[in-house]
Amino acid sequence: MALIDPVVSYNFFVDIQGMTVAQFKEVSGLGISISVIEHRANQAMAQPVVQKLPGSVHYEDIHLSRGKIVDPAFWAWMKQVQDGHIEDARKDGSIILYDFPHLELTRFNFYGAWPYKIEIGKLSAGSDSVLLESMVLAVERIEVG
Repeated sequence: MALIDPVVSYNFFVDIQGMTVAQFKEVSGLGISISVIEHRANQAMAQPVVQKLPGSVHYEDIHLSRGKIVDPAFWAWMKQVQDGHIEDARKDGSIILYDFPHLELTRFNFYGAWPYKIEIGKLSAGSDSVLLESMVLAVERIEVG
């Protein structure tokens, strides 16, 4: 039986509709959860039974982090939301995972995303690290493609 190598976490690309974005340092929050509804009833002879049913689907927020660059695309996107232009701000995109030879393995497609938090990292006069910029996206749906 052949050994299958696990996917490495550093080989990915972020594509957001209509935006030119730089490389990302980190992506987190790709997740889906389904609430559980407990239906309690009695069977014959008053035997209690609990049936678990799927409830509403919840898509986790996507957290993006990158080295701060001069491009103001993130801030302009956030400004659309601030100004109440939410329909214009909703964007679709993908987070794409690659294998060692850089062939596409998996694509996480997200839909109706808009930013609700953006921030730059800690500023420190004595630091020699890269300034980070992060954004959190609310998403309406995530599908694995």
